Amino acid sequence: MSGNDLGPALATDDDRVEPAAVDRQAGFDRLIAADERLEPRDWMPEGYRKTLIRQIAQHAHSEIIGMQPEGNWITRAPSLRRKAILMAKVQDEAGHGLYLYSAAETLGVDRADLLDLLHAGRQKYSSIFNYPTLTWADIGAIGWLVDGAAIVNQVPLCRCSYGPYARAMVRICKEESFHQRQGFEILHTLSHGTPEQHEMAQDAVDRWWWPSLMMFGPPDEASPHSAQSMAWGIKKHSNDELRQRFVDMTLPQAHVLGLTVPDQDLRYDEESGHWRFGPIDWAEFHAVLKGQGPCNAQRMEHRRRAHDEGAWVREAAVAYAEKQAQREASGAAA
Repeated sequence: MSGNDLGPALATDDDRVEPAAVDRQAGFDRLIAADERLEPRDWMPEGYRKTLIRQIAQHAHSEIIGMQPEGNWITRAPSLRRKAILMAKVQDEAGHGLYLYSAAETLGVDRADLLDLLHAGRQKYSSIFNYPTLTWADIGAIGWLVDGAAIVNQVPLCRCSYGPYARAMVRICKEESFHQRQGFEILHTLSHGTPEQHEMAQDAVDRWWWPSLMMFGPPDEASPHSAQSMAWGIKKHSNDELRQRFVDMTLPQAHVLGLTVPDQDLRYDEESGHWRFGPIDWAEFHAVLKGQGPCNAQRMEHRRRAHDEGAWVREAAVAYAEKQAQREASGAAA
């Protein structure tokens, strides 16, 4: 209910809004209008809370699922230096998931419940991680394109209206910038190497370009949550705005790499100053979201198995924490 609707709502005893509820809603509206941040103890509409939980959980799930396609290449990286860099990157992604689950828990949910929803297929993760990493060049393409898209999408979240989420994004975006540079370096090395290496780099870009554009979500007219999320200050830009920003940022980098993107309709619009790109295959996007992508089943089977095999670690951590708490309590009593 908006502030303009409160008068009629107070007209009868049967349909009366409590003054305290009116004050809370008005306070929330003032914070959003002033572009200020809400903190966990602040009152918020239930719809706002649920939207945040859905978005933060999906983001957290994407980070931990996203460890799989790259972790698969740690043992096959072409040098010790590359192995060390890739291990650090995968470790960063685990940390990002931790920050985000922690931010979600400030909204009154438990990360164990969020993981249960993921494993049951009732919460989603980014569609991009359902594509295979066929060659070493794919690791470069993921860093350059996927992490590059993540940066464009996530930097505005550093200013989102919910404080814990915004603060988590500050560190995540700093680390993502290193990931993007790592991917660019891999592709630059390959594209300026042997003809076979250049061909490998181009093949990876050909396969990852369109899924990277899909990362920003459906077009604005088909995005059911964007308008409300923007009104609440959770999102700062629409899906299509962010997608265009990514294309404009990435194409000059492709020129430096000596690589092309697989889009015959691509052209530069002098009047607008933007690169215009061809139509996206949204049927593919929705099929992958529904579990019909190349690696959906593989990714989820691996995630469930890792979760089950790690149960003893979680149980040991809980037992240790309880033991430490008992010792502290005994010491305090003495």
